[in-house]
Amino acid sequence: MVAAVLVAAVVSSVGLFAFGRVQWPAFNSSNVTQAVTTVMQVAALAALGLSIYLLRRRRFVRGARVLSWAALSGLVTATLGMPLAATRLYLHGISVDQEFRTEFLTRLTDSPALRDMTYADLPPFYPAGWFWIGGRVANVLGMDGWEAFKPYAIGSIAVAAVLALVLWSELVRSDLAVLVATATTAIVLAYGSPEPYGAVIALLLPPALVLAWGALAPVGTGPRKNTRQGWGAAVGTGLFLGVAATFYTLYLGLAAFAVTVMAVAAAILARRAGGSWRAALPVLTKFVVIAAIAALVALIVWAPFSADVLTGKTPSGSGTATHYLPEAGAKLPLPMFHASLVGLLCLLGTVWLVGRATSSRRAQALGLGVVAVYLWYLASMAFTVLGNTLLAFRLEVILLVLLGSAGAFAFVDFSRWISLATSDNPRVRRVLVAVGALGALAFAQNIPQVLTPEINLAYSDTDGNGERAEQRPPGAASYFGEVDEVLTSQLGPERSDWVVLTADTSFLAYYPYFGFQALTSHYANPLADFAGRAAAIESWAELGSADELLAAWDALPWRAPDAIVFRQSAEGYTLRLAEDVYPNDPNVRRYTVTFPEELFDDPRFTVTEVGPFVVVTRDAGA
Repeated sequence: MVAAVLVAAVVSSVGLFAFGRVQWPAFNSSNVTQAVTTVMQVAALAALGLSIYLLRRRRFVRGARVLSWAALSGLVTATLGMPLAATRLYLHGISVDQEFRTEFLTRLTDSPALRDMTYADLPPFYPAGWFWIGGRVANVLGMDGWEAFKPYAIGSIAVAAVLALVLWSELVRSDLAVLVATATTAIVLAYGSPEPYGAVIALLLPPALVLAWGALAPVGTGPRKNTRQGWGAAVGTGLFLGVAATFYTLYLGLAAFAVTVMAVAAAILARRAGGSWRAALPVLTKFVVIAAIAALVALIVWAPFSADVLTGKTPSGSGTATHYLPEAGAKLPLPMFHASLVGLLCLLGTVWLVGRATSSRRAQALGLGVVAVYLWYLASMAFTVLGNTLLAFRLEVILLVLLGSAGAFAFVDFSRWISLATSDNPRVRRVLVAVGALGALAFAQNIPQVLTPEINLAYSDTDGNGERAEQRPPGAASYFGEVDEVLTSQLGPERSDWVVLTADTSFLAYYPYFGFQALTSHYANPLADFAGRAAAIESWAELGSADELLAAWDALPWRAPDAIVFRQSAEGYTLRLAEDVYPNDPNVRRYTVTFPEELFDDPRFTVTEVGPFVVVTRDAGA
């Protein structure tokens, strides 16, 4: 695993560095980067095919393994890095969800302390694992968080893909491991890469479930025969769940639920084999060990937040992260009936899962994972009656990865059956290999088209240097540098010492100031009392003097703003805020709060106009 990580890191680093040395045209205005991406994908897939051939023939095995690591990480780097080569931003630019992710990375680039992405004096609510590692990498390289996001995201996905390959190699034949790892990597690149920290867990989930089933499923017919089986797999499963807890809460929930379903199924099978429920005790013991290991690892990032929750610091009615139900979350996904390459692969996988359910541990493990996903969807829909959801729509990529893994195994099995039915005719084998290779290429070269909206945002959003990669006039974010200069000159150079209230929260993604209010309640820390802060902001706009405003700030239960970054309007200084309107879709309503200019006409405030912004700072002695 260490060697594989090093190879993947080197390949992705060298590839991204090389891409950055050339002045490429923007992806959304030229087909050049698509053409170069396709050439690189062909080279990577050819190298993967060669490694499969060598591993199957058991020739140059060590070299073939290294080649597979390099080729798989090269596929990731080419597929994501080349279309984004002419921009400093990652998929989805700095818009909506990517805004708060970049803000979190910027926060942990500024300091390794576990602090909330927005609010001062609070521990993080979102798992900090992926962001903390990225922040340390950016800090070592001397890069700003927003600038490091793209290379770190691509590099981490490349590393995760190779780690998944290594794990698969411990569970199945090496050549088969390369095949299934390539299939799942392509699927995650197409449908999961905009969330890089989730993509990392999605890549590792299928082999982790196979590992978990190896730990829990009874091997023999009696309790003694089962007692000593699978302890290494149990430890590995616990470590995976712990890492998932530090990276992505939702995927942890699904993975833990799947392992629980496996434990129940294994206990029933053990009871049937042993004749009593005592035969299920080894299963229960391993399940408890898995949970204990996962909890200990999870505490690395969850301990501060958990401590505050347990001491009763969570405001009543806070936390709306699960208040979202798009159309995709209101019906069961059935990708096996989609007329596409991934749909065909999922159909093959579905047939294989059902057909091999009683004869293959891999099929049992992946099948139980698929069952867990569908049960989660149904539970999420049922939870809407209680005013919440389980955000099941975000699990569609997990379903695709599980069915895609099964589809890769199905293709091999079906090819073997077809070959046997034709008396091992070499021409039939060549046709099957050609069909599989061309199908992989057809899917891979279409990934940039699947990601076109996300790529376009990376080129159209204004980056931290105040530029748009597509060379068109930048947006208001181009003035952020001047706003930062005003704040540092009037407040002080240490940005993380100050709290800034602004509705243009992308400013906080570029500069590590703390914010007084988050983008929306769905991304806000439940400990922060989003609704209470919003009500306070609205009340300030109704005040008549600076004395009243400063008195209101001094009475706050939270740290008051040291500065406010307004937008200028004819009516006064404005802030555009948001409120949760779930169960409506969209689930956010925007509204504007307008402050009279006279409220800050006081020597205790300094007012500076910067482009469309008005920066108001509070004097230190006020």
